Amino acid sequence: MFESLTEKLGNALRNLRGVGKLTEENMAEALKEVRTALLSADVHFKVVREFVDRVQEKCVGQEVLKGVSPGQQIVKIINDELVRLLGEGTTDLSGARPLKILMVGLHGSGKTTSTAKLGKLLKKRGYRPFVAACDIYRPAAIDQLEILAKQEELGFYADRASKDVPAIGTAALAAAKEATADAILFDTAGRLQIDHDLIEEVKKLRERIQPDEVFLVADGALGQEAVNVAKAFNDALQLTGLILTKMDGDARGGAALSIKTITGVPIKFVGTGEKTADFDTFYPDRLASRILGMGDVVSLVERAQENIDQKEAEKMAEKLRKADFNLEDFLAQMQQIKKMGSMQSIIGMMPGMSGMQLPEGADKQMARTEAIIKSMTIQERRKPELLNGSRRKRIADGSGVKIVEVNQLMKQFTQMQQMMKMFKGSGAKKMMRQMEAMKNQGGFPR
Repeated sequence: MFESLTEKLGNALRNLRGVGKLTEENMAEALKEVRTALLSADVHFKVVREFVDRVQEKCVGQEVLKGVSPGQQIVKIINDELVRLLGEGTTDLSGARPLKILMVGLHGSGKTTSTAKLGKLLKKRGYRPFVAACDIYRPAAIDQLEILAKQEELGFYADRASKDVPAIGTAALAAAKEATADAILFDTAGRLQIDHDLIEEVKKLRERIQPDEVFLVADGALGQEAVNVAKAFNDALQLTGLILTKMDGDARGGAALSIKTITGVPIKFVGTGEKTADFDTFYPDRLASRILGMGDVVSLVERAQENIDQKEAEKMAEKLRKADFNLEDFLAQMQQIKKMGSMQSIIGMMPGMSGMQLPEGADKQMARTEAIIKSMTIQERRKPELLNGSRRKRIADGSGVKIVEVNQLMKQFTQMQQMMKMFKGSGAKKMMRQMEAMKNQGGFPR
């Protein structure tokens, strides 16, 4: 979502390289570009003005530290201000048990899916979650929540006959207590726009169940309209947190950068995809780091720890060390990577690659590669040298691709094997020297 902003901020900051001291003159043009970049990302104009003023105040007159370029120094200042803008401090949930969470929002914001996603996340944290369907207007929403609850093994309650939302909430509390649940999430009805009836209904439910948290689920792709929605809900319900959805889309991301300042309500979670696993705790410092192109190594490591089998990883590391790597190992590696999310989301967490855009269809290409390897026999995977012309034709037909794609995969795999052999032998030292030389000549290409 922030690729364009990352690129524009990067361009603005490059102009400060080689300057010995940060002054009003050499800062003016850079900050003008920063302002333009933020406004282009649909950040609220008042937020942009205050942000730029704070950055300028902290930068002007500062001596550039020894060994640190002006560009690096201003990146640090902008990073700190971005963290402040996004909502510095903890985003922890209330420590109450049972934890009662009221989910509110407009129709189409992803509220029902987010309820199940949050339930899954709480389950990982050791809770026994229970979800309650309080949307009496859309039977499909009740069905959807029930399916997701069953899929993620969450407790579930619904009363399809009742039209009394506060009564449904009370009954759900009793059912959750009987099921010994210690986290109850109430999925409420949404509307296409904020209206009096919606607010009054949720107010009555809130009064009845006395929630510990009231979360607004807002569509991150709405831009400044999401900020207006959050403000209206907060005025009526005193929100305790926000969940921004569709943060994997191509919207400009201004809502995430404006919403905390305008509403005073912290972002607690973000939805980054359609699957129930595509849901993360919101860390302002990590997002600020990604926006500035510095990646998010902590989140990448956490995701790897959750999805990659440690014993398998150690076994694979040993194979790589010995340069004993075949197509069966390659397939296993791809399947492990797929568990971590889309290729674009993984690339976005790598330092220096946050603004890099993979070619369209990179994940589909990985799926085709997987299909090609799965069309091989185990013997062919373990001994790729067996793959003659007739075998490659059979594999192409079996995986639904052209034979040229099979040949291309085998060429890439052969090159990979050769590189591994270089690392195994003395070639590794030579390669490291070449990489160091590239670094000293101005850094690696982005």
